[in-house]
Amino acid sequence: MPAGLPRQPTRIDHLVDLLSGQITSGSLKTGDRLASVRRAAEDHGVSKNTMAEAYDRLVAQGLLEARPGSGFYVTGVARRPAKLANPDVEAAVDVVSLLREQLDQHYEVRPGDGRPPQAWMEGSEIGKFFGSFKWPKGEAIEHGYGSSWGFLPLRERIAMMLSDRAVKAGADQVLLTYGANHALDLIIRHYLEPGDVVFVDDPGYYPLFGKLKLAKVRMVGIRRTPDGPDLDDMATHLAQVRPKIFFTQSQGHNPTGSSLSMGTAYGLLQLAERHDFHVVEDDAFADILPASAPRLAALDQLNRVLYVGTFSKTFSASLRSGFVAAAPSITAALQDIKMLTIVATSDYVERFIYNFISSGHYVRHLRRLRGRVAEASSHAAGALTDMGLKVATPSHPGFYLWVELPPGTDELALCRRAAADSIFLAPGQVFAPDRSPRPPAIRVNVAHAGEPRFLDFMRGVAGG
Repeated sequence: MPAGLPRQPTRIDHLVDLLSGQITSGSLKTGDRLASVRRAAEDHGVSKNTMAEAYDRLVAQGLLEARPGSGFYVTGVARRPAKLANPDVEAAVDVVSLLREQLDQHYEVRPGDGRPPQAWMEGSEIGKFFGSFKWPKGEAIEHGYGSSWGFLPLRERIAMMLSDRAVKAGADQVLLTYGANHALDLIIRHYLEPGDVVFVDDPGYYPLFGKLKLAKVRMVGIRRTPDGPDLDDMATHLAQVRPKIFFTQSQGHNPTGSSLSMGTAYGLLQLAERHDFHVVEDDAFADILPASAPRLAALDQLNRVLYVGTFSKTFSASLRSGFVAAAPSITAALQDIKMLTIVATSDYVERFIYNFISSGHYVRHLRRLRGRVAEASSHAAGALTDMGLKVATPSHPGFYLWVELPPGTDELALCRRAAADSIFLAPGQVFAPDRSPRPPAIRVNVAHAGEPRFLDFMRGVAGG
């Protein structure tokens, strides 16, 4: 079937629809025994395997109960669609609630989303590859857990990709994870105990804040500037406390879109050396950003820096895969924790990604994605600036823009107004580690910023 075309209903689909309709309409009542697989297959003119599959699907939907030696019976328990209540906008400043909305997607217009839209992936090389992928001839597929380190050829490929960013790492320094968030979780489990102090970007990556709160770790926010962390602010805090780790995003920062300058990178590593703390560099958008952009892992060569990457932002959020690169002793320790907590990551997913990369599809996909991001970023920044809003323009086009709102704007009231029009906003408060009052702002995903309803809404905001 050509990629992108809708799947045609099968005989099994028709049987499932027919029988589920009879159950929900009451034609088949709770406790009724259905015809045997053989008899039902004869009645409907299908094979026994087709009929058995239809019954099994109805069992999975909770409409039938299979009683060994007796047959299939109507349960009367139909799975009802989830009721979509009006979203609780007050909870928009809650980490879990913002994450939940990005998964459940109640809103029609989504400039507050954290990921690129699905259409940007489905219409690209990824959609084509999914539709036509077959395991390479002769490639043996294991049906066990796979290595807890992850699929070795993919780790070797990642090591090659890191060398393009001037980071020297062997495959033994690369541990595969279920995305960047899993890598961060392993690092937190390994290094931190309740009461420990860490530094984080302010504003910064809110899912990280939730993990650190769960670990009962004390967060100290380091002011973020267009060039990266404010080193004067960091020095002030270092005079008072000593962190174990500084968690930061160097390039394509979430939520501001800013990128680390070379001078700031050098200064940060000097402070880390002088005050003896590690740095976790989250580089989630590396594959669409220049390989030559300053990176802490390149300057430090994985001495104090742990480097986190992911394919979720640039490949597919559904194929959960990422990695952490660090000194061999650190990756070995993280591998032990990974093995104890989840045993291993998905060998199937990692093989799929490896084949996608090695076949050249990923390069073509990234070329198209970079073009889309650059065009959308330029359009969004121009449109919002023309309204009179202050937009922090990134040095390299990325997924996010940080848009300051008129002074005195109530972010929660703004979210309520947007929600009434089914527009999902990401308020600036959620990106502050201590939730203290800041100049009002929102994070805007450029992929959704061209929506006419959003732009019309923001014109009203800018005009008061």
